[in-house]
Amino acid sequence: MVAIVRPVRIESPQRLRDTEKTRTGFLCASVVNISLALAIESNQTMPARILDGTKIASDIRSEVAAEAKTMAAAGIRPGLAVILVGHNPASEVYVRGKVKACEQVGLYSEQHTPPETSTTADLLALVEELNARDEIDGILVQLPLPPQVDSKKILMAVDPAKDVDGFHPLNVGFLSTQRPGLVPCTPAGVIEILKRSQIPIAGQEAVVVGRSDIVGKPAAMLLLNANATVTVCHSKTRDLWAVSRRADILVAAIGRAGMITRDFVKPGATVIDVGMNQVTDPAEFQRLFGGGLAGGSAANAKREAAFRAKGSTLVGDVHPDVAEVAGALTPVPGGVGPLTIAMLMYNTVKAAKMRRGSGQWSVASGQ
Repeated sequence: MVAIVRPVRIESPQRLRDTEKTRTGFLCASVVNISLALAIESNQTMPARILDGTKIASDIRSEVAAEAKTMAAAGIRPGLAVILVGHNPASEVYVRGKVKACEQVGLYSEQHTPPETSTTADLLALVEELNARDEIDGILVQLPLPPQVDSKKILMAVDPAKDVDGFHPLNVGFLSTQRPGLVPCTPAGVIEILKRSQIPIAGQEAVVVGRSDIVGKPAAMLLLNANATVTVCHSKTRDLWAVSRRADILVAAIGRAGMITRDFVKPGATVIDVGMNQVTDPAEFQRLFGGGLAGGSAANAKREAAFRAKGSTLVGDVHPDVAEVAGALTPVPGGVGPLTIAMLMYNTVKAAKMRRGSGQWSVASGQ
């Protein structure tokens, strides 16, 4: 009888360790997937991680204040000019917040309040005056403007180097070609929230619901520049819920209270709610907050009491129930909103440095 001896392959210690790591990784992934499947099957919910925009905005303001202090020591104080036409109560509150933020971080600011009857020519003259003043680094035209004013012509007249809103076509082009420029504040804030919350962007599927020039389009471009695979949805998108549900990162910027429900969200996805909607109808409040006015809910008791007292409440584009399926979520208020003013302060300092050729300073997003 002849014995057949087969050669024995002797694995190296490193290969054995790598193999064991792979098996362990597969096992862990399987356990996670099974647990998630069981949770979904049994209707169990895990509350989303709340992304604290107020804290992140405070950190950015502190960084801006430190940079402004350094510049002041060199004899430079970045300056912001805000143009507010007429007397729009909501705009007046917003502008006061911007002016106060400038004071807090050590920036110079001034407010121009032309009358409601101002013409396009009147505002063009004011913009040209501010363009020519070297101590003004940023110009912000508060929208909306009165109907008799050509808003696009006014925004186009702002010097791109002072366009701290990031709306000028030159800055839009810089963003799309990844060149140094001024980026719209709210989309820049979205990226700051993701990066400072250690939420990966590269390689992730991102869906932006909304295609406005102010938020949707620049947010999509910033995500694309950060190596996400990006889909932009709008009012003509078919099966919006199905497209949204593919997203690892879902950005809601459509201006409709609670439109993005849990059916739009993949379990574990990161949801960024850009919407700011004022709800005054009790029936709408009840739709959004469950028991609400029809018996109350312990979780929403505080919000309900405030609604009864004020007659309104602030909600985002994302339905509150999304917190039960999302992995991470920005609240409203306290999410993206605080970042808008913080990034305006950042853009003002950035404009001052770029205009004076003193190099580029950047917060975490690297913009």
